[in-house]
Amino acid sequence: MGGPGRCLLVTGPPAVGKTTLIVRVFEMLKASNPNLKIKGFYTREVRQESQRVGFEVVTLDGRTAPLASTSVSSSESLRWPTVGRYKVDIASFESLALPELQVEKDTDLFVIDEVGKMELFSSSFFPAVLKVLESNTPVLASIPIPKSGRDIPGVARLRNHPEANIFTLNPSNRDGATEQVHAQLLNILEQQHQQH
Repeated sequence: MGGPGRCLLVTGPPAVGKTTLIVRVFEMLKASNPNLKIKGFYTREVRQESQRVGFEVVTLDGRTAPLASTSVSSSESLRWPTVGRYKVDIASFESLALPELQVEKDTDLFVIDEVGKMELFSSSFFPAVLKVLESNTPVLASIPIPKSGRDIPGVARLRNHPEANIFTLNPSNRDGATEQVHAQLLNILEQQHQQH
């Protein structure tokens, strides 16, 4: 466990449950502190039957927009970047995610799931994340695990940030990690409120 860093980063292999943890922590915070102003988004799989056909962005108040898809084919999408078999809809992602990352005085916590390859195709996204970090507002974010030992530059900057505390999930620790992350966030939020 790190020091009083205000940036909690959840990482681990794909499908280990990073988003599930973040959503559960968000719901626990909302239940215990309904007045907290929490902004941000998470990403979730879009499935058809049992197939994963894409990802969408979901704001914490429940609005959704496409992030990536295997099945989009339009004249627009020919120019979209691809990750594996997914085409990434940057404009759609930005329209929902960027307003959520605007720094406002009364925001208690930002949730950013995730800072990954798809999201970083947006040239405006990482600067917005850095602004959030500079604002001293606590952050709960997820980052991918380095592929073949190499970090994406944006992810590396977060991982090495002096305020970062990193929780690496695996199937055996993830349930306990939810409680740990929740407890640490409550701690950080309490410190923030004492400073104001």
